[in-house]
Amino acid sequence: HVQLVESGGGSVQAEGSLKLSCVASGITYRGPCMGWFRQAPGKERERVATYGGYGRINYADSAKGRFTITRDKDKNTVYLQMDSLKISDTGTYYCAVRLNSGCPIRPEDFTYWGQGTQVTVS
Repeated sequence: HVQLVESGGGSVQAEGSLKLSCVASGITYRGPCMGWFRQAPGKERERVATYGGYGRINYADSAKGRFTITRDKDKNTVYLQMDSLKISDTGTYYCAVRLNSGCPIRPEDFTYWGQGTQVTVS
């Protein structure tokens, strides 16, 4: 039974920082593709950043230069450091894991999802 638990969301003023964490359990091997996605009210879920099993990192253009994804492979934990936050970053942030090969960027290609953590920038 795979479970993803996110934490670290909250309310912050513009230009502030937050760090999200996601712990994945029930995965029988180290280093699957993991990613962060977000969804704003009335909008589709979109990729923020992904971290592949071989260390390949991919950021959405909106995240480049401001967000940093890291992972602890042994713990199947992924983090998202978000700096210089903008009001447009507001939304529910989800962690996801893909158990098949590859590390794509489309939400529909990911297998399991966390419950989400709210980020509000004002």
